[in-house]
Amino acid sequence: MTHARRRISKAVIPAAGLGTRFLPATKATPKEMLPVVDKPAIQYVVEEAVQAGLTDVLMITGRNKRPLEDHFDRNYELEEALRRKGDASRLARVQESSNLGTMHYVRQGDPKGLGHAVLCAAPHVGDEPFAVLLGDDLIDARDPLLSRMVDIQRRRGGSVIALLEVDPSQIHLYGCAAVKPTDAQDVVEVTGLVEKPDPAEAPSNYAVIGRYVLDPAIFDVLRETPPGRGGEIQLTDALQALAAEPGLGGPVHGVVFKGRRYDTGDRGDYLRAIVRLACEREDLGPDFRAWLRRYVTEEM
Repeated sequence: MTHARRRISKAVIPAAGLGTRFLPATKATPKEMLPVVDKPAIQYVVEEAVQAGLTDVLMITGRNKRPLEDHFDRNYELEEALRRKGDASRLARVQESSNLGTMHYVRQGDPKGLGHAVLCAAPHVGDEPFAVLLGDDLIDARDPLLSRMVDIQRRRGGSVIALLEVDPSQIHLYGCAAVKPTDAQDVVEVTGLVEKPDPAEAPSNYAVIGRYVLDPAIFDVLRETPPGRGGEIQLTDALQALAAEPGLGGPVHGVVFKGRRYDTGDRGDYLRAIVRLACEREDLGPDFRAWLRRYVTEEM
């Protein structure tokens, strides 16, 4: 049974990873709390979910992730200090994160992979479609990918994944989709999926990136999905089962994304994201761009 007409209101954000690529910075600080300019990466992701109408947000956390909960909670002492100083601008920014949506948290006790993290959301999500947003992928707010995916799921049912065309030499870093066209230019039907294939064996150069809108049938499939690549329960493997047998939970479609995306799980792309977003800020951009031009032309 599919749920094409059900309104999607819940977003799941897996955030239990150790962030080993950013050690030692993530030894005591969750990688999701690393700042992108002056706002933690995870806040951009929650804002994206809320902008798409998904105001019920479940975060899958783990040990040493308490700062995530604190960030989206009220900080009365700080708020009162700013209020006494008459600093209305900073007060509004501090309160912004605690007013975004309704936040919930559950711990993933064992690090068994993305599929297992999504399965941890089953009691909260119940029998309705939902979105999954990975915290490493930041999608520019001017390129509303998630709202497009929600719209496609409502109209076509089943599950929807985000796809990005990458250089074939890079496909081994991603889940990869075999696809066929539909009547919409930016939508494809997914006929198969493979996790991090060898480039010579990849069915396409369509990479799966960190946005999903899933039919609740995914939970039953994940319960039966054995550990795959890396000894972990892979969400890609469960989606492959749905794509191969649409009767399990409807078809799987992909939205081909051509907008701005920042992979903050990669150190180089994390730095590029900071530079790009800082350059585009009205309050920081003019001075920062001027300095950047001087640095590139005079000092490099």
